[in-house]
Amino acid sequence: MESRWNDAARPDLGDDLALRVYTSRLLGADKTLVLHGGGNTSVKCTETNLLGDAEEILYVKGSGWDLETIEAAGFSPVRMEPLKRLAQLPALSDPEMVNELATRMTRATAPAPSVEAILHAILPYPFVDHTHADAFIAISNTADGEARIRECYGDRVVIVPYVMPGFDLARLAAQRFAAEAGPRTIGMALCNHGLFSFGGTARESYERMIELVGDAERYLARHRAWDVTLPAPQAEAAPGLEQAVLRQTISQAAGFPMLLMRRDDARARAFAQRPDVAELAGQGPATPDHVIRTKRVPMIGRDVAGYVEAYRAYFARHEPQAKERKTMLDPAPRVVLDPALGLLAAGRSAKDATIVGEIYEHTIDVILRATALGGYRALPERDLFDVEYWDLEQAKLRKAGKPAPFAGEIALVTGAASGIGAACVAALLARGAAVVGLDRDPAIETLHRRPDYLGIACDVTDVAGLRRALARATAAYGGVDMLVCNAGIFPGGRRIADLADAEWRNVLSVNLDANLALLREAHPLLKRAPRNGRVVIVGSKNVPAPGPGAAAYSASKAALTQLARVAALEWGDDGIRVNTVHPNAVFDTGIWTEAVLAERARHYGLSVNDYKRNNVLHVEITSRDVAELVAEMCGPLFAGTTGAQVPIDGGNDRVI
Repeated sequence: MESRWNDAARPDLGDDLALRVYTSRLLGADKTLVLHGGGNTSVKCTETNLLGDAEEILYVKGSGWDLETIEAAGFSPVRMEPLKRLAQLPALSDPEMVNELATRMTRATAPAPSVEAILHAILPYPFVDHTHADAFIAISNTADGEARIRECYGDRVVIVPYVMPGFDLARLAAQRFAAEAGPRTIGMALCNHGLFSFGGTARESYERMIELVGDAERYLARHRAWDVTLPAPQAEAAPGLEQAVLRQTISQAAGFPMLLMRRDDARARAFAQRPDVAELAGQGPATPDHVIRTKRVPMIGRDVAGYVEAYRAYFARHEPQAKERKTMLDPAPRVVLDPALGLLAAGRSAKDATIVGEIYEHTIDVILRATALGGYRALPERDLFDVEYWDLEQAKLRKAGKPAPFAGEIALVTGAASGIGAACVAALLARGAAVVGLDRDPAIETLHRRPDYLGIACDVTDVAGLRRALARATAAYGGVDMLVCNAGIFPGGRRIADLADAEWRNVLSVNLDANLALLREAHPLLKRAPRNGRVVIVGSKNVPAPGPGAAAYSASKAALTQLARVAALEWGDDGIRVNTVHPNAVFDTGIWTEAVLAERARHYGLSVNDYKRNNVLHVEITSRDVAELVAEMCGPLFAGTTGAQVPIDGGNDRVI
């Protein structure tokens, strides 16, 4: 563990809050110290209020902010004097504490202060840092953890036995610090929780944290518990239908759709193949902060029914607390350890599942190192339940807004790099879906840079390529719920007398044959969609109203429409609905350059603006208009509709 402090990069030494932001980001950049919102930092400043009075203010990391990307606005300014007085109370409930913290802030728009704000306030140092360093947790989470912590640090840290985060922890820490801190004290060790460091400057507090974590790493190394190797894992199972089936079952247990993301990690796969994995992983997570994300224990193998039964029994053992807190039972696993599939992470969104997976990869390292040190030991079940169903977390769930319409679902869009396809990707992402985009254009891979998007360069006429793409989609998110068949080509105008066989076959290959192959290959996945599968075919106005010079295009889209109608008939028993949209005159696509638009407008004796609106309603139809209809057809408003053909053309007199 090395300091990342850089004199050339750090801000003005006179701005304590800016320095606090800087060193917080240094901590957040190292995932072995803090993960996804974990840990917190603070700085104490003196400020003059509007009345001219000087006040001591604690700037502490606010709820919802991540140390890696935190800004000054992410720190909650809380008056110190009330915090010091609160720390002297004999008792304070968590809801009362949260209310007191919120009402003592100097900025109404600031985020909610960390629940550990009082603990930061009672430490008599301007700067305080708190992490959940993997190396420290590996030492702490052993049968003789406290003794090992003392052996590692001596009198440089004050040791605090495990207490759930909140007022009781702050009060105990204050008592221990007052009784045990000495001239060599640079930190505080919270058993099964994490490390605190403090100092007179941002650099001193930060580098003391680095020193303490480095000592933990060296301690593990001396005891041959740092570089823990595992036997090479058995061959990885190829992504397949079993992951989609598992996702469907987990979603049914949860009561809502969930993504099931497979982590491509050989170490995690080797851990899942250990004969004692159930014993090790079954004890619980590495820190109480992780139980909220990962649940108490992972599911070993694929027995969802057995996991749910065991989880309900765990919940029933603590029913009095559950009733008191009005808890919301969710028995579905968030982590799956399977010998063949490796590590899988479940979540309502790709972000949530990614966080779960990353947390558990670090948990594996902690478990292995603690085991090598003498034996991994997590918190008792009662303590884990108290955190998992903490009244503050339950209050957050009750206050949380309604999830996005497609949260936990997966859509696959072809021809997604531009035009209607790209607009469909955006519309589905906006509704909370994870989206897989296919296109021949390599730009598809960087169309979006976010965890809920996967771009795959793929020629839809290559059946083997389609199978690989579906396998990647399944590994990435767990299956396919919605399929948008948009890829197609429109060759230059060619009358039948001049239409070559090769051109005819090429148009049908892309517009018809490729879609038949995709529908066939995707059907097993659509059949396992938690909310039933949905298919939307992007057809054309040329189906009901063909024009001269477009024989191949019109015939291919007409055949595709018939294919969709047959699929609707055949797949109804599987709960899969198949509908078609027929766009016309969508001009914000690649084939409609300014020159082409101007030429076509002149041909009809119209201005470009009038040409774009040359329909019954005199409106311009854009790719976004088509995409919004496509997305809605995948939603609940069309839950009772299949086999439909819906025009989106502003009204075409030939069609009407």
